Amino acid sequence: LAQSLFALFASSLAISLVFAIIPLCHNVVVLAVVMAVAGLAMGCIDTISNMQLVKIYQKDSAIFLQALHFFVGFGALLSPLIADPFLSDTNCILSNSTANASSNLPHIRKSLVPHHPGNLSHYDLPMKGMVVTRVSYAFWIMALINLPVPIAVFFLLYKERMVPCFNSSSHPLLSADELAMETRPAEKDDLSAAVQRPRAAGGHDDLFSCCQSKNFRGASYAYFAVHITGALVLFMTDGIVGEYSGFVYSYAVEEPLSVVHKVAGYLPSLFWGFITLGRLISIPVSYRMKPATMVFINVVGVLITFLLLLIFSYSVVFLFVGTASLGLFLSSTFPSMLAYTEDILQYKGCATTVLVTGAGVGEMVLQLLVGSIIHDQGSYSFLVCGMIFGGLAFTFYAFLLFFHRMYPKPPSDVDDASPDKPAAMDDTGQYQR
Repeated sequence: LAQSLFALFASSLAISLVFAIIPLCHNVVVLAVVMAVAGLAMGCIDTISNMQLVKIYQKDSAIFLQALHFFVGFGALLSPLIADPFLSDTNCILSNSTANASSNLPHIRKSLVPHHPGNLSHYDLPMKGMVVTRVSYAFWIMALINLPVPIAVFFLLYKERMVPCFNSSSHPLLSADELAMETRPAEKDDLSAAVQRPRAAGGHDDLFSCCQSKNFRGASYAYFAVHITGALVLFMTDGIVGEYSGFVYSYAVEEPLSVVHKVAGYLPSLFWGFITLGRLISIPVSYRMKPATMVFINVVGVLITFLLLLIFSYSVVFLFVGTASLGLFLSSTFPSMLAYTEDILQYKGCATTVLVTGAGVGEMVLQLLVGSIIHDQGSYSFLVCGMIFGGLAFTFYAFLLFFHRMYPKPPSDVDDASPDKPAAMDDTGQYQR
């Protein structure tokens, strides 16, 4: 826990520093290094926060994972709104040719899609003159907004007496968190002993324990197959999120739809808005529905939505309906898959790293792949690629269900605490395994 909290503190602080430094970068190499640091920090936060929720809350982690990813989507929806007031409606550099360039600016901004901007060489863009942009303020505001996060993590470290230089006289916060302990009835009489046992065990386990080769000795092939198929499902679904949000605008403005640029600009916002709404809805739904069922509904819904988008490819109205539907189905796939896979593997937290890595690689690779295909084959291939990726996600999920059946069941003492069994209430109204 201490290693995880220190890593979260360092990563969240690094993000604030990066956002503060970005406006000061006047060299593309320096900017690339700064952005790489930001990527590393965000990857650490993504992995550790998911892993710790799984290890702490175990059976109940699905609800907390849905809540976590709701705030991920909410942040993705909110941050452009913070930056928008500081984006200049005229050219960022004033010179003699500013008047001509300013009239072209709305089209240029809409044309700069990820990875494959259009041919802008015929537009007159001034390269020298007085810089008038205020976009730097947006980065500095985001840095300040993020700053309370490392402060809060440091406060938690301080209250848990994990900071070597400071000795807190107050009681630790987590000792009172009975929800996280989930002790057996026989252990309820001695809560302090129950608190000490996990902490003592933590001395023999650390943040990188999943990478130790001794944990793989004697593991069945189904153990590795569950990790691989789970990662491949997220490789496809998170890749769809990246490529759809990145290229749906380009698809809409091209033939045969030819949507006007201003209207097409609402599609990515609609997509992320319904992802955020879907994650909010999934918080209460995950309390009633098993993660495996939710993932099944998600992958089938994605497949059907892309099929309908292909059938009604000439309908602008259905493009908006399909975009909203796709956002809803993709919204809870990552947290549900994470909860389901860790459920199979008894909440060790090791699968989290594999799944987060698979999702991140998919989001990066599929955007590059789809961008090059659209460039060579035309805009219609955008939906065809989505259909193929959705079919592969469903196929890999079917393999995951097969390997789940092949995976050896835990011993009887562990099986009694298995998340597949519903919690029973004792006479005192307390939940027990």
